[in-house]
Amino acid sequence: MHAFSYARPENALAAVQAFAAAGPGARYIAGGTTLYDLMKLGIEKPEHLVDVTAVPGLDTIETAGGHLRFGALAPMSAVAANETVHREYPVLAESLARAASQQLRNMATVGGNLLQRTRCIYFRNGAGSTSTGNIYPCNKREPGTGCAAIGGQDRGQAVLGQSAACTAVSPGDWPVALVALDAHVEVLGAGGARSIPIAALYRLPGDTPDLEFTLQPGELITAIVVPKTPIGRLSTYYKVCDRESLAFALTSAAVAVELDGGVVKQARIALGGVATRPWRATAAEVSLTGQKLTPETALAAGRAAFAGAKAGRDNGFKIDLGARTVADALILAAGRTSA
Repeated sequence: MHAFSYARPENALAAVQAFAAAGPGARYIAGGTTLYDLMKLGIEKPEHLVDVTAVPGLDTIETAGGHLRFGALAPMSAVAANETVHREYPVLAESLARAASQQLRNMATVGGNLLQRTRCIYFRNGAGSTSTGNIYPCNKREPGTGCAAIGGQDRGQAVLGQSAACTAVSPGDWPVALVALDAHVEVLGAGGARSIPIAALYRLPGDTPDLEFTLQPGELITAIVVPKTPIGRLSTYYKVCDRESLAFALTSAAVAVELDGGVVKQARIALGGVATRPWRATAAEVSLTGQKLTPETALAAGRAAFAGAKAGRDNGFKIDLGARTVADALILAAGRTSA
């Protein structure tokens, strides 16, 4: 790890100004559970850290009014344990509670969680060019070097949203649930404040997989806003992984349904563990609308969610597993009617 300078501003505007003054080598830090890892791996090499943990008001959790609003510094564990979130929006609480470990959830923030980078083995373990002493090319880590996962070990790679330059999976659980519920993020930058639909925060890899987010340089996430809707009550986040804890999803589904006598009035379905960004499955939602929710129609929706999937060498199992993950999640969510 190389030397860097450090600042701890006392308000959000000062943090943005400190970032701008430091230049392209600056990075924001809050819980640090992702950035420190990437620094130790040599992926991130910041010249200046702007610590935002002293900024007041960024850790609030608001559940009154017409929306839920989570300050970007709110710990994952605090949001997951919030009574209103747990009762009325279980998909949100579960997506946080099933991530990482309790110790990490106590430190990690809901804003920082949105900006996790991929767990692709080539990105995190020796990616780059031979000029840097590494042997595996990775376009995310060193643009233009290639993608070792294409034709390589791709069991954990994406089956949706890939490009000829990258097949790395978007790793988060929380962003998948937020995409399902049409959340927005509030950000502050040199150009002022703005709101971004959560789905628009993430880029497809295309030819520039190193550009993962649509934030402008120096923009700071200040809050996450989720519109209140009755559909949140019948919801769940269902995750399949290699082990029960401390594992990233092989497949996951964030679902919410509104039922009328067992018939689906509307559905929200988003996928994790299978795509290069949190993936909204709108075709699956449409296929369910007006249908009686049964194991058969749920599985058909799951199949629709993966209609455009493309398997690599070793990850084809994700397509069927993912469809069944969606189906199981839908039945679990609908079962909350009598809870």
